[in-house]
Amino acid sequence: MNAAKKVLDTMKKEGKPMSAGQIAEATGLDKKEVDKAMKQLKQEEKIVSPKRCYWEPK
Repeated sequence: MNAAKKVLDTMKKEGKPMSAGQIAEATGLDKKEVDKAMKQLKQEEKIVSPKRCYWEPK
């Protein structure tokens, strides 16, 4: 499973907006890897930010 898919699945499972740090903790991935995955998900318009520094699936 690639990092972007893991990040998206974790966000869906949590069911609430999450910060990159929270996602890194929940997935066990390195924060830099999470940031890179989130950048990709933002470009694909699969995640949105309801408030600053927090993200959730679209």
